[in-house]
Amino acid sequence: MLSLVASPVVYAQTDPLANLTLEQRVAQMFIVNLYGSQLTEAGRDFLTQLQPGGLVLLPENIITPTEVAKLTNVYQQTITDAGGLPLLIAVDQEGGTISHLHDGFTVFPVPALLTATGDTSLAERVGQAMAQEMLAVGVNMDLAPVADLETNPNNPIIKRRAFGNDPQMTSPILSAFIKGMQGGNVLATAKHFPGHGDSSTDSHTGLPVISLSRERLESVELAPFRASIAAGVSTVMVAHIWYPALEPQKDLPASMSHNIVTGLLREEMGYQGLVVTDALDMDAIDTVYSYPNAALTAIKAGVDLVIAAHVSLEAQADGIQAVIDAVKSGAIPEERINESVKRILAAKEKYGLLDWKPLDPTTVSSQLGLDAHAKLVDELFEKGVTVALDKNHVIPFQAGKKVGVIFPGTRPQIQQDCTGNGAVVQALAVHTSPSGDDIASAQRLAAQVDSVVVFTQNADADGHEQALVKALPPDKTIAVALASVYDWTTYPQVSGYVLTYSPLPQAVPAVCGVLFGKFPANGKLSIKMNGLP
Repeated sequence: MLSLVASPVVYAQTDPLANLTLEQRVAQMFIVNLYGSQLTEAGRDFLTQLQPGGLVLLPENIITPTEVAKLTNVYQQTITDAGGLPLLIAVDQEGGTISHLHDGFTVFPVPALLTATGDTSLAERVGQAMAQEMLAVGVNMDLAPVADLETNPNNPIIKRRAFGNDPQMTSPILSAFIKGMQGGNVLATAKHFPGHGDSSTDSHTGLPVISLSRERLESVELAPFRASIAAGVSTVMVAHIWYPALEPQKDLPASMSHNIVTGLLREEMGYQGLVVTDALDMDAIDTVYSYPNAALTAIKAGVDLVIAAHVSLEAQADGIQAVIDAVKSGAIPEERINESVKRILAAKEKYGLLDWKPLDPTTVSSQLGLDAHAKLVDELFEKGVTVALDKNHVIPFQAGKKVGVIFPGTRPQIQQDCTGNGAVVQALAVHTSPSGDDIASAQRLAAQVDSVVVFTQNADADGHEQALVKALPPDKTIAVALASVYDWTTYPQVSGYVLTYSPLPQAVPAVCGVLFGKFPANGKLSIKMNGLP
């Protein structure tokens, strides 16, 4: 295996590259992954000998918060003891469905709820809170936020991860989140440039092609990235997607495209921060490129950091060696490496990473899941729950009105929370996938009340939930989507539609509070849909 063992790096000097060998400089451009929740001997040798610039934590690396803190301590201690620079340690912590740090941590809802609040101060506080909990376990880089717009409801990978589908609504919230995250001393990453939202293919399983015009990309997809850059985002992640309007070479992904990375992002948009690839072992890449060749091509395109997620240690070492060999042969100018490493070292210095100090794992639990952060989540739901449709103007329910509440039996909290304002409530629990008997009971209840509220969890994918809602009288039915914003597309006949955006438990008291007058209905629809105002 390639060995980079050298004297400890001294950084505080006029030329930040002077004490780094070519091998060490190249290694700074690699964000690697080491298998397992403990550092193996092979992993220790890898860190000691290759001294990469960063490391990404995947779910298989994560057990408990205390164990994560111990692991990041070991990673950093190992590399610094070997004379290397402290690592960027990254994780996917988007909020909602992609939150790799979850057990023991505050779990924040999907970003679309932040946008629905319209509250930039709240978005900034959420970014700060997430940063605080990441730093508590030694994570200093978030591979988030998702700056893609959810413009294609059939998108298999971005749906439920985006801030919304309207760049004017999402950009201020996205920018505030970035400022909060980075104000909390964690690098934020706007992804997936120049936009993954309109794809119909998951880049984990194949190469998406987005054939939008340059004019459309400029006015829609690129707008949140411009806002992120204006907000000072430290990192932009480039997508494994081919954009014919931006890159004429057939099937050349953005992550491998000099036209996109250097021409568009650097030169046209003026971005001076770090550029990182999405994981180079995703099928969009590794079905065409070997890992070393992918790393070479991305770096030639102008990328600063390349990520390996599920790549063997041998292949990761080969990738570093391939770039070193390319520089020595003249295939990659040494100045191309130096440009990137200067940016990497500047980011590490800015965020205080060059002065690494070990964490005390015994104090980790006291820094996570804080009451203040739980209150932030409550505030998000109270401000973000959205009444997207109320044809009969019945929300909030008034005193004396008879209201039926139909809810999944797995959510008993709904029966407890959906009361108030003097309304007379009758509740009915049904199966998660409602049966014929459930539907008959729901119809009987609906006949006895003025309005019926029916909660759905995933009606856009569950025909049983669709059948339940469609069996109810549409003129008195108000549907509440607890997770997917697209449930409405399966029952557009209802007279009312309310969204929580996220299925977290905190959604229930908030949506019930809106329905029964405890909270004002201030949320704005962050995922625009035809047929909804």
